[in-house]
Amino acid sequence: MAEETGRSRQNPMAKLALEMGPLILFFAANSKPDWFRPLVGAVLGHEIVSGPKAPILIATAVFMTAMAVSLGIAWYLHRKLPIMPVVTGIVVLVFGSLTLILQDDLFIKLKPTIVNSLFGAVLLGGLALGKPLLPYVLEAVFHLDDEGWRKLTFRWGVFFFVLAGLNEIVWRTQSTDFWVAFKVWGVMPLTILFTLLQTPMMLRHGFRTDDDDPQNGA
Repeated sequence: MAEETGRSRQNPMAKLALEMGPLILFFAANSKPDWFRPLVGAVLGHEIVSGPKAPILIATAVFMTAMAVSLGIAWYLHRKLPIMPVVTGIVVLVFGSLTLILQDDLFIKLKPTIVNSLFGAVLLGGLALGKPLLPYVLEAVFHLDDEGWRKLTFRWGVFFFVLAGLNEIVWRTQSTDFWVAFKVWGVMPLTILFTLLQTPMMLRHGFRTDDDDPQNGA
């Protein structure tokens, strides 16, 4: 049983690669659309890969494909899909499709606002009902006392809304290229920094990982 659990647990580097891979391809396709133009044009038609909005449309098509491949690999490796990537993938599919069909990049720019607001509302709503949902949303593999989970859930809920607000500010005030760069190279560092800043609070509230759980050695 222990061996099976070990196989099903995600490797952190593999998890990061599956999450960052589609974003990096999104950035690359927007920066260098000619690399992807022939394939995307052959599949979706010439009108998608021509015109002033061609880079973001090509990038959207590449992003949607990469997200689907990433979810497929995650399912193959672990026979389950984390909640956050699934929700994100569904929103990417819906808003990416609208972007391509209507040839309007508004929809793909709204995607981070929708996703982050949704996660923020779920976390803060669950907290208001007395049920911290963070362990389920983030599929946490560590343990805190009840107060620690309440504090961490509140902070993550607020942080998701901050990300939603930042996305709105950036896409409404900056160029599409700047928004794409911020989405790929700005949000992840902010998220890592925010996560690290929670460490002192987590240590005060009984932080330990699954590997530290005495029951795992039984």
